[in-house]
Amino acid sequence: MEFLLNNGTKAAKPSAGSFVKDSDTAHFVEDVLEASTKVPVIVDFWATWCGPCKTLGPLLEKLVTAAGGAVRLVKIDVDKNQELAAQMRIQSIPAVYAFKDGRPIDGFVGAVPESQVKELIQRLAGDKAGAMGVEDVLTEAKAALDAGDTSAAMTLFHEVLAQDPENATAVGGSLRCLVAAGQIDEAKRVLASLPDSLSKHADVVAVQTTIELAEQAAKAGPTQDLRRAVEANPDDFQARFDLAMACFAAGDREAAVDELLELFRRNRTWNDDAARQQLVKLFDAFGPADPLTKSGRRRLSSLMFS
Repeated sequence: MEFLLNNGTKAAKPSAGSFVKDSDTAHFVEDVLEASTKVPVIVDFWATWCGPCKTLGPLLEKLVTAAGGAVRLVKIDVDKNQELAAQMRIQSIPAVYAFKDGRPIDGFVGAVPESQVKELIQRLAGDKAGAMGVEDVLTEAKAALDAGDTSAAMTLFHEVLAQDPENATAVGGSLRCLVAAGQIDEAKRVLASLPDSLSKHADVVAVQTTIELAEQAAKAGPTQDLRRAVEANPDDFQARFDLAMACFAAGDREAAVDELLELFRRNRTWNDDAARQQLVKLFDAFGPADPLTKSGRRRLSSLMFS
């Protein structure tokens, strides 16, 4: 599954995100010494020609990511940072140092078993290991997306996908990031590639519905012209329907719901129940927990049974 990131590059597999980073001599103080005063930092000294490094590196990334922010991993290529490697007295690689409060406190040399790496992380993190689980990361990602920070949200959703590529909520969140960034074509491409087990999940269906609504709304016409038409003839149902979609396109979700509810109140059977069906699509796109979905559904039910 590929996602096109906000900078236009493609990621065939989600990265470990903010828990893992590459660094160098110039940024060692910031990325390791200073960062370790806030959270323990594991430093992996490696090289591209090192066979054991190719085994240990991915293992470190997996276990650090699974720890959910209790520790961080910084990777240093010794060939590109020979002066730093000499200062750290690196004589054999892979070499792993654990830093806390700005100083090395633990570590090992060589490709050790997974159990030994887990023990190191547990010693460093203590009770915090795994404290920030998948649900916590998803909550943080959703908050970032709601705040308009699509880049941070995408990074966090990818952290979840790095652990669980079939996490439908994270897939849906990543798709929402693409839509929010205006990368509709990329979102549609990803949607088309999803297996049924993911494409039918409510979070993914909501994104599909949002795209369909956005494409429909783009054809609605100028909001001001449509509003004048509705004011001139309140029973111009097509104009009111188009006005609702124009409001949605402009980001005025509440006005879109209001116009469709008014259309349903005036003529609930118009165009084969189009107003109610469009309201259902809007509620699907907003999500069941959205306050506008809850209030809109209550108002629709009141009209239906009045």
